[in-house]
Formats: sequence, structure tokens, C-alpha cells
Amino acid sequence: MKCPFCTSVDTQVIDSRVSEAGDSIRRRRRCLACQKRFTTYENVELRLPQVVKSDGSRADFDERRIRVGFQRALHKRPVPTEYVDAAIQRIVQQVLSLGEREIPSRQIGELVMDELRKLDKVGYIRFASVYRSFQDVADFRDAIKEVEAPARRSKRAKPGAEP
Repeated sequence: MKCPFCTSVDTQVIDSRVSEAGDSIRRRRRCLACQKRFTTYENVELRLPQVVKSDGSRADFDERRIRVGFQRALHKRPVPTEYVDAAIQRIVQQVLSLGEREIPSRQIGELVMDELRKLDKVGYIRFASVYRSFQDVADFRDAIKEVEAPARRSKRAKPGAEP
């Protein structure tokens, strides 16, 4: 670490402490040339991948775009904001865990649809209708059947329920 006073590269760490949140380290340093002390902070830098769009162009991953998609799909739906925030964080974690430098926008769309399916069926249908470019009523019908199928199976699977 270069000394901010004399620009010498010979410095010594005197003390290190982890922040209360555990996401950074504070280091107290002393310059061996001028003997002055200074503080540095060490933080994790996460790099989200570039998003490859369907036309081949690339853009930075933007969590705000995912949030806008959720807001449009869940407009006037009874879904608490904290559930949406948690879903967005799960998507970001999944993208980070891939460890890729690039990710297709289609893959992000599928992650959003998976989270919406868990949160709100109507929101899922709204998002799917735009995302999959529904052309007619049959497309909506197929999506509704897709959403209802797991619900019907879970009702039948309850112990003591009649088939």
C-alpha cells in the first residue's frame, strides 16, 4: 500500500479489524519511510456479469430493470415489498453463483418467472404474456394450465383427501 503522505510503498499493518457487519476490514498502517499513520479499508467487490440481449448486444446487469419487471407484473397485486426484495436478491445471488462473465437475458427472464410463479400467479401470467409474446387466448390458457397444474397436484396429495 502506498503512503498517502510520501508515496513510499514500504508500509506496515499495525492493526486490523473486521467491521460490525463483517463485510469490510479496517487496517491501521504506518509508513516505514515517514512514520506517519493512515487507515485503509478492504471491501469485497462483486462483479455482476454482462447481459447478452437477444439481438446480441451487451449491457451491464441492472437490478433496477428486474425491479421494474416485478413492479409491472405485480401492479395492484397484494404482494408485500419485502417479498419482492427477497425474490430480487435470490435472483442476484443465483446470477452471481453462476460465476459467468456473461449471461443471456433469456436466462434472467426465466429466473424472474420462477420467482413470480412462487409469489403471485396473476403477476406470473402478466409477466409471461409479455416475456413470451403471447399471440392469442390459447397462449394465456396454456400458461394458466401451467400455473394451476402444481396446485391441483398438491390438493390431491393431502392425506385424508378423497381422490
